[in-house]
Amino acid sequence: MSAPAQRATLTFVTGNANKLREVKEILASSPDFPFDLTNQDLDLPEIQGTTQEVARAKCSAAAAALNGPCITEDTALCFAALNGLPGPYIKDFMKGVGHAGLNSMLDGFSDRTAHALCTFAYCRGPGQEVLLFEGSTEGTIVPARGDKKFGWDPILEVKGTGLTYAEMESTQKNTLSHRYKALSALKEYLCSKP
Repeated sequence: MSAPAQRATLTFVTGNANKLREVKEILASSPDFPFDLTNQDLDLPEIQGTTQEVARAKCSAAAAALNGPCITEDTALCFAALNGLPGPYIKDFMKGVGHAGLNSMLDGFSDRTAHALCTFAYCRGPGQEVLLFEGSTEGTIVPARGDKKFGWDPILEVKGTGLTYAEMESTQKNTLSHRYKALSALKEYLCSKP
């Protein structure tokens, strides 16, 4: 009796334990996902640019460093009143001003709408094309509510739910979030490849 065929490994380049947990939870609901997911935290340069430019450059650098296939994830929080800022720089804004500071950036504006944008980038290896898969969720910026352990989740009230991401159970968040939508597109692509 022969041993079962070994599945290919795909490395998710992240040092963020919360992102890794969410990605694993979402992928666990897809038994046909053709890879075993591992993760590695790499110190990669982050260029200045659009979310898509940042994602392509980071994934290309990660594939070269790992000498193999990988995915990276970039998240942006885009305020309508600020023409999409803080956008891909949300991590730095969050570190610098926190939940209250992000809220106060919209003081004086009547429009507090925003959208969360997730971009997964996939590269088969060094020198290969980087493919992007995006998902977006609409919402409103509100004073922080819920668990404050995961970035800006407490300040985005998701349209139509009355809840911030931080107030949701993971099972609810993982079926409607920007990350879920982008990861679903990536899964569909990877599952369709021989």
